Amino acid sequence: MTRILLTGITGQVGQELQQTLASLGEVVSVGRDRVDFSQPEAVQQVMETVKPTIVVNSAAYTAVDKAESEPDLANLVNAVSPGILAKAAKSIDAGLIHISTDYVFDGTQSSPYLETDATNPLGVYGSTKLAGEEAVRAACDRHFIIRTAWVYGAKGKGNFVKTMLRLGADREELKVVTDQIGVPTWSKDLAGAIAHLAPQLSANTAGTYHYTNSGVCSWYDFAVAIFEEAEQLGFPLKIKRVIPITTPEYPTPAKRPAFSVLSLKKVSTLLGTHPPYWRESLREMLAELKATGH
Repeated sequence: MTRILLTGITGQVGQELQQTLASLGEVVSVGRDRVDFSQPEAVQQVMETVKPTIVVNSAAYTAVDKAESEPDLANLVNAVSPGILAKAAKSIDAGLIHISTDYVFDGTQSSPYLETDATNPLGVYGSTKLAGEEAVRAACDRHFIIRTAWVYGAKGKGNFVKTMLRLGADREELKVVTDQIGVPTWSKDLAGAIAHLAPQLSANTAGTYHYTNSGVCSWYDFAVAIFEEAEQLGFPLKIKRVIPITTPEYPTPAKRPAFSVLSLKKVSTLLGTHPPYWRESLREMLAELKATGH
């Protein structure tokens, strides 16, 4: 019987994973109330108690700007605890699936990043996530590190789509950066892919994979698409104009990569299919949001 330990269940990916992993065996889901990743000893303890065959770690410190002023906390959650999780997994011969980010790259490329391309994070968040990857690689050979990007979903608290819908209901005009290029990823698609990959985790397949939706856009393109799709679905909107601006016109504490499109070739081979196009997934997510009233 496969026993899966799932961490970070209050997050938007964690909530979807609870459903997608259920068909694979017994899922033991833990949130911050049971395992606080800022307290590494709690991580060790839960591994000894649960003794899983696979660990799926979706717990993370994801507040990119806030991380600049809380580097120690971000490091505990994103680097130290995943390392402890990996050591514990190795000691009980469990596999580990760990979620990472496009922010391990500096964004200076103009073609999609391969898993083997050089990393060079621009801020604390990316640096701590990279340190987490390295800790997992060093401690547990049977691992999948899955880098993703621009995640949003109907579940979970804040994300770009929900922010745009909230602001678009109140304002006629919004300014959104147009010179940061990437790919939005629906948390439900990501969780489905992870459930598909989990049974394939072995010494032969272990390693780093990139998973996002297919296609490419800027944050500006994404915002425009959100409003177009939401309007068709009858969301209450006041918005009339989305104005493209540059990154320097919208300064933030953390620097972000200007181009962080991830290559999907490697993961598509293992999945046997190409990830869905980002705009189709956005449409599905908005329909779900409308239906459930999240």
